[in-house]
Amino acid sequence: MKRVLLLIMPVILIFLAFRPVNSLTVSGTVTDDKGNPLSSVSVKYKGTTQGVFTDVAGKYSITISSSTGTLIFSSLGYETIEQKVKGKSVIDIVLKAANVKMEEVVVTAMAQQKSIKVRGMASMRSPSPLYGTVSGVQVNREEAYYGYTTDETKVDFNREGYDKIIENRFLKVIDNPLSTFSIDVDAASYSNIRRFLNQGQLPPTGAVRIEEMVNYFKYEYPQPKKNDPFSINTEISEAPWNKEHKLVLIGLQGKKIPTENLPASNLVFLIDVSGSMQDANKLPLVKASMKMLVEQLREQDKISIVVYAGAAGIVLKPTSGADKIKIKDAIDKLEAGGSTAGGAGIKLAYKTAKENFVSNGNNRVILCTDGDFNVGESSDDAMERLIENERKSGVFLTVLGYGMGNYQDAKMQKLADKGNGNHAYIDGISEAKKVLVNEFGGTLFTIAKDVKLQIEFNPSKVQGYRLIGYENRMLAKEDFNDDKKDAGELGSGHTVTAIYEVIPVGVKSSFLQKVDDLKYQQNVKSLSKTLHSDELLTVKFRYKAPDGDVSKLIEHPVMDNKIPLAKTTDNFRFAAAVAQFGLLLRDSEFKSDASYEDVVVLARKARGVDEEGYRSEFIRLVESAQLLAKAKPAPRNKEDVDESEETMPVSKNK
Repeated sequence: MKRVLLLIMPVILIFLAFRPVNSLTVSGTVTDDKGNPLSSVSVKYKGTTQGVFTDVAGKYSITISSSTGTLIFSSLGYETIEQKVKGKSVIDIVLKAANVKMEEVVVTAMAQQKSIKVRGMASMRSPSPLYGTVSGVQVNREEAYYGYTTDETKVDFNREGYDKIIENRFLKVIDNPLSTFSIDVDAASYSNIRRFLNQGQLPPTGAVRIEEMVNYFKYEYPQPKKNDPFSINTEISEAPWNKEHKLVLIGLQGKKIPTENLPASNLVFLIDVSGSMQDANKLPLVKASMKMLVEQLREQDKISIVVYAGAAGIVLKPTSGADKIKIKDAIDKLEAGGSTAGGAGIKLAYKTAKENFVSNGNNRVILCTDGDFNVGESSDDAMERLIENERKSGVFLTVLGYGMGNYQDAKMQKLADKGNGNHAYIDGISEAKKVLVNEFGGTLFTIAKDVKLQIEFNPSKVQGYRLIGYENRMLAKEDFNDDKKDAGELGSGHTVTAIYEVIPVGVKSSFLQKVDDLKYQQNVKSLSKTLHSDELLTVKFRYKAPDGDVSKLIEHPVMDNKIPLAKTTDNFRFAAAVAQFGLLLRDSEFKSDASYEDVVVLARKARGVDEEGYRSEFIRLVESAQLLAKAKPAPRNKEDVDESEETMPVSKNK
């Protein structure tokens, strides 16, 4: 009998090993107790590292290995729910707001700093680890940050790279009547901020670029009526955070070109397949993103794939967009491993694009990476010079950033800027769909390049002004007429919004610093009060055709219309709400009376139709940030540090 059992046991084990797995795909919608959809809710298969997030409509879909498993639904500011599947394929969940209280937690920074006790926020039912920040620790351009992924794996944000932003200050019109800057259609900052907030912490200040936050959203500006590639729109009202100041909104609407009428594309995907791209939110997300873009391609479009790790190589030669199976097969074969020869990859990608150049078409390199270049052309200066030289060929650059922990935001910003292109941060499949499907034309098809704005303020109306954001896009006044000076690009259907905060004549303000009268200059205080008395300012635009070298000029005077904030358009009020949120996240010295409560009220009243749910998601993020801000530790005195605790080493870049 024993011998028989020994003989049949291997057969039983083989049968068990290869038996069909009782897997099940579960989908549904997550809402709050008021019926509003909740985006970016973590849906985790209990006992595993498997999980997904809800999209902007609150929907999710997850495949689990057992129909009797348990799903965990969690989101910052809401009570966590564990739901047994019990064979159901559709499970809708309602999350209730959590009762949040302040508790003392210990956060240890991996830097030349003692362990310190700070105030943190804890939900009584939240299973996730606590988050915190340590102020005053300078690591890789920004403060030390720590967070956790949905599978409770600790993420060291020290290795992420952000440039320090020095905010634009208020300038006196009598000394600086002209304000000049390049447009910026990038929106990477907003999706990156969303990632931080969804991970349960406030973003580093270097990640908060207010112009990119504002430009993440669509605004209902009219389409251009003439042959110009964009329409110009302006609106003026009071500043929500400072009633004595005014806000001036300047909006550009790019001409929307139907996909079928877009010129043929020559796209070269440059994919980082180095070891740092192995995480699920990196190369696997890149592959999913690419497949969605492939579905948008036409027969006349060509796509190539270049990869780089220890070396660079071509894995897909130029292939028609009609051959989608071949393209997707090449994508499926991509695997991560090795070091990062970014410079070699960029050279090969541009070489491939130039060899297959389409005259009067869209020639573009699309770089997908976490930005962690460490072999070859590794310095920022060397990479910038390489990109500046390559852009002369007429090949544009799109930079798509992925991942967390070592995300090099500053480097990718520079590459996109120097490469006549744009930069987006992909924090999930929903953002990939937004960038590469919903905004396909704007992301990949340039209709105007080197777009510059110059605003001249009327000193009889305005005594001071400040451009909110665009700090890394400021230009000298002489650059406006210099066609050799590079500036930003505008894509098909794109909108660009800029906001000025102005101090009217007669308003006392501590933001305007007094300087001594000039000895040799004309006394400007005697300016006529009647000269152009109805004009607040004049907006001037310069732009070039995508293949042009000579710019065109448009001028647009703006009258001093006094419109109450409540009667402004949804465009104005929502953009003002986003800008106010940015001031709070940056803890700006110019935030005046800004508050999270005011942001929420203003945004809710300006939400509009919001078919895609992005504005509703913004409101939820503001509410999450408000909870985190309340839990932020107060400024510490020296005696708050426990000198007996050990010092941790600084985490270094690779």
